[in-house]
Amino acid sequence: MKNTGQLSRRQILAAAGFIGLAGLTGCGSGDDGADAKDLSKKREGAMQEYRAGQPFKATEPLTFSLLNLSNPVYPPKAGWLFWKELTRRTGVTLKTTDVPYSDYEKKRSLLIGAGDAPLLIPKTYPGQETPFVSSGSILPVGDHIELMPNFRDKLRRWKLEPEVDSLRQSDGKYYLLPGLHERVKSGYSLALRTDVLGRLGLEPPSTWDEVYEVFKAIKAEYPDRYPFSDRWNQPEPAGALLQSVGQAYGVRAGWSYLNASWDAQGEKFVFTGATEKYRQVIEYLRKLVDEKLMDPEGFTQSDDDAVKKLLSERSFAISANPQELVQNYRYNLQRQVKGATIEMIPVPLGPAGPVVLGGSRLENGMMISSDALKRDDFVALMQFVDWLWYSDEGQKFTKWGVEGVTYTESGGGYRVAEGITLMGSDPDAPKDLQKDYGFYNGVFSYGGSWELVSSSFGPDEKKFQDAMSQREELPVDPAHPLQSVEQEQATLWDTPLKDHVRQNTLRFVLGKRPLSEWDAYVSELKAKNMDQLIDLHNKAYERFRKEHG
Repeated sequence: MKNTGQLSRRQILAAAGFIGLAGLTGCGSGDDGADAKDLSKKREGAMQEYRAGQPFKATEPLTFSLLNLSNPVYPPKAGWLFWKELTRRTGVTLKTTDVPYSDYEKKRSLLIGAGDAPLLIPKTYPGQETPFVSSGSILPVGDHIELMPNFRDKLRRWKLEPEVDSLRQSDGKYYLLPGLHERVKSGYSLALRTDVLGRLGLEPPSTWDEVYEVFKAIKAEYPDRYPFSDRWNQPEPAGALLQSVGQAYGVRAGWSYLNASWDAQGEKFVFTGATEKYRQVIEYLRKLVDEKLMDPEGFTQSDDDAVKKLLSERSFAISANPQELVQNYRYNLQRQVKGATIEMIPVPLGPAGPVVLGGSRLENGMMISSDALKRDDFVALMQFVDWLWYSDEGQKFTKWGVEGVTYTESGGGYRVAEGITLMGSDPDAPKDLQKDYGFYNGVFSYGGSWELVSSSFGPDEKKFQDAMSQREELPVDPAHPLQSVEQEQATLWDTPLKDHVRQNTLRFVLGKRPLSEWDAYVSELKAKNMDQLIDLHNKAYERFRKEHG
C-alpha cells in the first residue's frame, strides 16, 4: 500500500528546478580548488577504478551507519543472510538504528535536528528532504554524482534528468538520491467480479464512462446492493480511487493531490482543488453516489469492512493492487463463493487519454548526512551507495538474494528457491524471503530496470503493468523552487488548504453539500490564502527561469 505518511507532491515540486544533464555532471565535487584536494584525502577503502556495471569491493573493511525502517511484516534480524552476504561481497558492515514504521519520520527528524543522524538515511520520499536543507545537516548529493557511475548511467539511458532535476532546491542543488524506475510502475486500480460481468454479457470496462455503465447493469440485476464499495480511506478518504479518477482527468487527486498544479495553456501555476478538472472528478463520483452505484460508506469505512462486503457479495467491485487481488480478494472469494472470479483492470481512461501522472518514475530514496563529507572514507561510501542501490547487480542482490540459495534464475526469469515463499507465493513453505533472509526489503529493494522490477510479477500483475507501462507519462511541472522563508510560509498555508479541499471533496461527493456552492467553496479557499500560496509558486517559477533559463 502507498506510504500515505509521505509529504504531498506539492512539497516534492516546491523544491523543483530544471538544469540539464550538463548541469548534473558539471557540478560534481572536486571540480576545482580545495574541494578536489580534499576528496583526494577521502579515499580510504575506495576502489581506484570503479565503473558502471563493476562490482564494488572496499579495499579495507568499512562500517557505515544506517537509519533502518523496521517493517512490521519483516522486522530486522541480526542473523539475516542479507547482512552477512552484503559484508562478504562489499567489505562493508552496516550499523543500523532500527526504527518502527509508525515512528520513522518523527525519529528521522529528531535525529537530524539533534545532529545524531546516521550517515545513510534511506526511505525518504522526494520533498521530505526540504526541511533539512537550510540547516546544512544533509549533503547536497547532486554535487557528488561523479562518484556514482551507475546512478549517472541510469539517468542518461532512461532520460530521467528532468525528474531528478525537479528535486533541486533554490540554490540549484539537490539533496536526495531518489530511487529510479526505467518505466512507470502503477500500483492501484479497480478489481471487478468478472464472473458477474460474464453472466450479464458485459466486458471489463476500459473507461470511466464504461465503468458507470457496468455499474448500472449490475445495479439493475442486484437492486438491493451497491455495485461498488471501496477502501483505503485513511488518512485520505478514497485516496486510491480519487487518484485513479483524477489521473483520467489529468489532475492530481487523492493520494497524489498537490495544492499547486501547472496550467500549460495559461503558463502559470493554479490551485488544483479549485480547477474545473478537479470539479469534474467530484461530479463523476457524485453521480455514482447519487444513483446508488457506489456505497457512500466506501469513502469512510475501514479496509476490513470493504473487503467483507466484497466477500459476502454485498458489492462486486473494489479498489485493488496486485498483491491484495491475489492474496486477499481472489483467494477468499474462491473459498466462499462458488465460481467467483475477480480481475484487476488497467486504470480506466478519461478525457486526458492514455496517460499517467508525471514524476512517477521516481521512488523513495536516500539522504546522506553532511558529516559523511568529513570522513576519510567518503569516496568509498558514495561508491557503496551507488553499487547497492543503483547497479543492476546490487539491485538484483537486494531483491532476490543469493543465487542457488534463495532463488534460481532461468531464461531471464526468477523464482524463489524451493522451501521459500515470497509474499504468499508458497503458503506452505517453511521459510520466507523477507522475514527469514532479509531480501526484498523496502529499505534496499526498489526501482530498477523493467526486467528486474517485473521479475517478481505474477500473471495478473504482469498483464496489468504491461498495459499501464505503455501509457504516456505527463511532463513534470516546471521548476519553481521556493526559498527557505517562502517554504516556511507555504507550509503554514498548505495544510489548512489541503484539509479544506479534502473535507469538501467528501461533502460534495456524498451530497452533503450541493455543487451549486462550488463558487462559495472557492471563496473559502481564497480566505485561507489560496491566492497567496499560488503567487509564491508563480514568483518562484519566474525567478528560477530568469536565473537558470
